[in-house]
Amino acid sequence: MYKRRVPRPSAVAMATGTGTALLGLLLGLAVQGQGHAGSAGPKEQAQAQQQEERRAERKAREKAEPKPTARSISHGVEGDFRNVALTLDDGPHPVWTPKVLDLLDSYGIKATFCLIGPNAEANPGLVRRIVDEGHRLCNHSVHHDTAMDQGEDGKAQAYRESEIRDARRMIDKASGGAPVPYYRAPGGAFTPDSRHYAAAHGMRPLGWTADSNDWRLPGTATIVRTVQQQVTTGAQVVLLHDGGGDRAQSYDALRQLIPWFKGEGYGFTFPEG
Repeated sequence: MYKRRVPRPSAVAMATGTGTALLGLLLGLAVQGQGHAGSAGPKEQAQAQQQEERRAERKAREKAEPKPTARSISHGVEGDFRNVALTLDDGPHPVWTPKVLDLLDSYGIKATFCLIGPNAEANPGLVRRIVDEGHRLCNHSVHHDTAMDQGEDGKAQAYRESEIRDARRMIDKASGGAPVPYYRAPGGAFTPDSRHYAAAHGMRPLGWTADSNDWRLPGTATIVRTVQQQVTTGAQVVLLHDGGGDRAQSYDALRQLIPWFKGEGYGFTFPEG
């Protein structure tokens, strides 16, 4: 009958000490490795941050990449035929755009603002306010060249595309990349190539059917009467201005037109996209 051999105390102590030392060494090496992996120098940290920023920018571009839309000029509105779409051109203006926004907000009405690129660039706070309050943006070119469709003046396709592209870049920068679903050529100076370019970049060419001619400054009463006559005969996309000069007449006309629209049973919506 065999008896279990019990190690001598000195051997047990030696074995325990050796194992503890080995375990401590292994743990130390693991901790040291983690320390090296997690403590990159300033240069490595900056490179990692730049890579992360580039990935975020790429994802943002992919997310915001506009889908092509129809090339035809939109003259209709979303929803019911008893709706009208208010469109405001040539802003944002530091005086008149805030007044128009306050007025629209008091009635809970949404509109479309057709922005000139440099005006958007100069007033980014107003552009963001337009977006934040639920209105839509429209590209209205850089220089508001109403003769940009006249090729005999040397205004080639590349020029028209740059007017759209550069204005879009300015508007995007001012708004933080908010959608721009429309492009309205200054004075309606559309061409087949400009419509194609805008549509390919997600901006539906936007026309109008009720022209207030407020830019002529004919007087508030005349502006109101002109719009009322056109809307009662079926026009739905109303063209007014909140920029491009003194728009006191346009603003006063809008103050009268909104309650008239509501009293006649019209609703408010956006242009057809």
